[in-house]
Amino acid sequence: MVTPETLDPAPAEVPLRRNRNFQLLWSGSGLALLGREITDLVYPLVVLAVTGSPAWAGAFGATQMAVSLLAGLPAGKLADTHDQRLLLIIMETVRAIATTSVLVAVLHDAITLPHLLAVAAIVGAVQPLGGSARMLLVRAVVPPRQLTAALTQEEVRSHAAALGGPSLGGLLYATATVLPFLATAVSFVVSLVCALFVRPPARARKPTVDGDRRMLAGLAQLWKVPILRHSTMFAAVLNAVSAPLVLVVIVVLTRDGASPGTVGLTMAGLAVGGLAGTVLVRPLHDRLTPGALMLWLGGTAVLLIAALSLPFGAWWLAIALFLLGLGGPSMRVLMDILIFRQVPDEQRGRTVTAFMTVLGVGSSAGMLASGLLVEHLSAQAAILTLATVLAIALGVSISDRRIRSVQWPTETENRS
Repeated sequence: MVTPETLDPAPAEVPLRRNRNFQLLWSGSGLALLGREITDLVYPLVVLAVTGSPAWAGAFGATQMAVSLLAGLPAGKLADTHDQRLLLIIMETVRAIATTSVLVAVLHDAITLPHLLAVAAIVGAVQPLGGSARMLLVRAVVPPRQLTAALTQEEVRSHAAALGGPSLGGLLYATATVLPFLATAVSFVVSLVCALFVRPPARARKPTVDGDRRMLAGLAQLWKVPILRHSTMFAAVLNAVSAPLVLVVIVVLTRDGASPGTVGLTMAGLAVGGLAGTVLVRPLHDRLTPGALMLWLGGTAVLLIAALSLPFGAWWLAIALFLLGLGGPSMRVLMDILIFRQVPDEQRGRTVTAFMTVLGVGSSAGMLASGLLVEHLSAQAAILTLATVLAIALGVSISDRRIRSVQWPTETENRS
């Protein structure tokens, strides 16, 4: 039985702008995310410059993603059973050292492919560890009634970094190869310093009935709670369909003879839409139930993805991507809220990383399938195929009464 003494101490309810711990986490992670976006663009360029091989350039990202997926479930267990602030500090320290090693290699003209692939593996391994720890820290320092607002600010940070990072990375790389790595290393160090000054409330563990500390407990939680099970499956399909859209749209534009500048501006529509969509999170969450919101976002996504197949040029693709991006923040915050409010505290880390792992598997499968589709079909046919897959998943979800009728859980539902 859970008693009041075993519950997490509630953080003081002050405006988020005056919540010192949240602002440290938000600012530090914002800079770190900007740095990561910078090097996500630059690393493939450096690999291409070193090897001259597009395949090896793609191998960098594939290595990082594969290691992140493998590390996801163990990372969740560590986040549940160890000091989350310490884990965040470890992640930022490792990322700063790894990036600095590349910076030093570039300065000495000693950069090699094995070194870069090792960095990809190291960064991929610590990413889910620090990411899940930071999410749980946000939950610990933000009062329950402010959780939606805090997660919305997280979305603002993510989309702002996604919008500004690639262009800044290209500018720095064009100026000097070392500059993007210097900027990224500094961003990780600043995030590390911010983490050092975070003072979360003392964690008071709630006793569990079965003492379940298995690494796969997060997946079990996602499967056990019906709304989490169905929404996770739907989100995985949505991610599998959405992740390869960038590749497919680039193929469409390239085949139409668009310039690199036009391609960049068109793809920016998705990031701008995501940033603009953060202002819709609170209104949509206030007016719609979780099931209705998920189905509405899925329905609009089907229509907008299908609209990408229409041959109206880059401006049309940019508008469709912008509109598609508008729903992203609401869907991600919806899933975060459901996890945080329905999963016991001692299993939230594993559940968050299990959810991200499922999405990662969906993204990987979607990228692989879309590559095969584009190779054997026209880009327009590939887009319509992706839209059809999502429409089928949407139809299955609409037919499920439990999804249609689910209500927002209260903060206390996971504490009984």
